[in-house]
Amino acid sequence: MAGGWVLQIVRPGKPERTFPLEAGVYSIGSDQENLIVLPDPAVNWRHAVLTVGEADLHIEDLMTDQGTFLDDVRVTGRRRFFPGQPLRIGPYRLRVLAADSVAAEASSPATTSAPAATPAGPAEPEAMPRTIQREGEQRRRSIRRQIQNELLQRLDIKRLAAGRIDEKDLRRRAMEHIRAIIRDVRERLPREIDPERLAKEVYDEAIGLGPLEDFLADPEVTEIMVNGCEQIYIERQGKLYLTGKTFLDDESVLAVIERIVSPIGRRIDESQPYVDARLPDGSRVNAIIHPLSLVGPCLTIRKFSRQPFTTDDLIRLGTWTPNIVDFLRAGVLLRKNMIISGGTGSGKTTLLNVISSFIPPGDRIITIEDAAELRLNQPHVVRLEARPPNIEGKGAVTIRDLVRNALRMRPDRIIVGEVRGGEALDMLQAMNTGHEGSLTTIHANSPRDVISRLETMVLMAGMELPLRAIREQIGSAIHLIVHESRYSDGTRKISRISEVVGLEGDQITMQDIFVFEQRGVDPRGRVLGRLTPTGSVPTFVEEMKSRGIHLDHAVFDPSRGP
Repeated sequence: MAGGWVLQIVRPGKPERTFPLEAGVYSIGSDQENLIVLPDPAVNWRHAVLTVGEADLHIEDLMTDQGTFLDDVRVTGRRRFFPGQPLRIGPYRLRVLAADSVAAEASSPATTSAPAATPAGPAEPEAMPRTIQREGEQRRRSIRRQIQNELLQRLDIKRLAAGRIDEKDLRRRAMEHIRAIIRDVRERLPREIDPERLAKEVYDEAIGLGPLEDFLADPEVTEIMVNGCEQIYIERQGKLYLTGKTFLDDESVLAVIERIVSPIGRRIDESQPYVDARLPDGSRVNAIIHPLSLVGPCLTIRKFSRQPFTTDDLIRLGTWTPNIVDFLRAGVLLRKNMIISGGTGSGKTTLLNVISSFIPPGDRIITIEDAAELRLNQPHVVRLEARPPNIEGKGAVTIRDLVRNALRMRPDRIIVGEVRGGEALDMLQAMNTGHEGSLTTIHANSPRDVISRLETMVLMAGMELPLRAIREQIGSAIHLIVHESRYSDGTRKISRISEVVGLEGDQITMQDIFVFEQRGVDPRGRVLGRLTPTGSVPTFVEEMKSRGIHLDHAVFDPSRGP
C-alpha cells in the first residue's frame, strides 16, 4: 500500500495513541518481548499475531482463554480483516487504518479537539510497538557493552571462573563491581533504564549465559534456539516464538558456548566448529560456529525439566494412558527389548527416561550416551559418556566402543541413549546374548521404518553380513517398538506400539498392538483422538502369566479402549 498503515490503540480512560506500522508480522501480548505490548492481566504474555501486508491484514489468536475479538466476534484461527475494523484484546481496542485516511481525518476540524483528560490514578506503561522502542534498546545495548568492558578490566572473570572460587563468592564479587560501575555512571544513565535490571543483564552476560538465563529459569520454555547474536527463538507448549532478547555481539555468544562446553571437557574452535554438550541439569546442547555457520554462532538447548517427568505427568500431558503404562511396565518387567522411535523433538528421550523407571531396583543398569541426559533413580546405575577426539584428532571414544565395553561390566540392562551407527550391531548382539530388557531410541518415521534403519546401521558396522542374517538378528532381538509423534498442536503422543513377531521368509513380520486415531482438532487447535487397541494380543501374554506378571487382558479389547 503506497501510503502505509497506522495502528490506533485505545484503552478506556486513556487517550488514543497512534503509531506508524510497516508491513510485517507483529506479536501482541503483555510481555515486553512482544512487538506490540499491551500490559494488562487480561492479556496473555503472547496473545495474538497481527500480519500486515502491502494490501491486506490478518489477525490470529494464539488459543488464549480470553480470546481476540473482531467486530466483537471471537477470532478462531487466522482471520483476514479490513482497515478500520475494530479488534479487541482484553481492555484494548485496536484499529489498523490506511495512513492517508488518518491524515485526512486529522486535518478535519472535528478531530482537532484536545484529547480527553486521563483519570487520576497510578501511572502504568502504555501500549507501544517495539518498532518505537528499538532506539532505546540500542542505547541499552551500548551501555551494557561499556559496563561489561569496564568490569573485565576491574575483575579477571576468566581467571576467577576457572579457579576454585565458590560460585556464590564469584557472584558476590562480580555484582559488587557491577553495582560500583553503575553508581559511577548513574547520573548519565537514561531515565528509562532500571539500574538493578541493568546489573543483572551485565552479570548474566559476563558470568552466566547472558539473555538465556531467564529462559532457562522459565519452566514453560522447552527449547532455546540462538541464531547468531541478533535472534533468539524459544519453544513454549510446542510452538516457536521469536523473542526480543539479543546478545551484545558474536563474541558474547561464543563466550556462552565456551562456558557450557569447557566444564565437561569439550572444545569448539575453527578446527572443531561444532559440538554436542550438556548443561549441569542434563539439558542437551548443540553449538555450531564459523566457518560452518554463516549467520554467526548458533546454539540450540533442549531443556530438561528440573524434576524428571513421571508416569502421571505423561498421562496428564496426553502422551499415554494408564493402561498403556501398565502394558509397558509389564513389558519391562518381562525383560522385553524395546526401541523408542520418533522424529526430532518428539520426546523420545523423555519417554525413555520414564520407561526406564520401571526397571526393578535390583538390576545393574549401564547407560551409554553421547552427552549424559538420562536421570535414573535406581540405586545401581553406571553412566558412561562418549568422548570426542582431542585437538590432534585422537582419543575419541565412540558409542560403539562403550557398548562393547559395557558387555564386560556384567550389566543386567543396557540403555543406549540413541543408536545412530555401527553400534546397532553390537546392541543387537547384546540383546541376543543374555542382556534382555535393554532399551534404546532411534530416529524413524514409523515402526516399519525402524527395521529399515536398523538394517542400514548394521551394514555401517562394516561386517558385510547377508541381509537375511541381519534380519534374523533384528527379529530375535527386538520385541516392542514404541513410536512417538509430535502433532500440530505441539503435543507429543505415543502414536503406535508394535510387536516384532519374527521372520517369515525374508521379511520381518510385525503387528500393531495400539494405534492413535486422530479424529480432528477442536476450535482451539488441539488434536482430538485416542490411543486405541487394535485387537491383536502380544505373543508374550502367556509368558506374563508364567512369570507372575498380571495384566488385565481388557487393555487389548478395542471395544473398551485403553
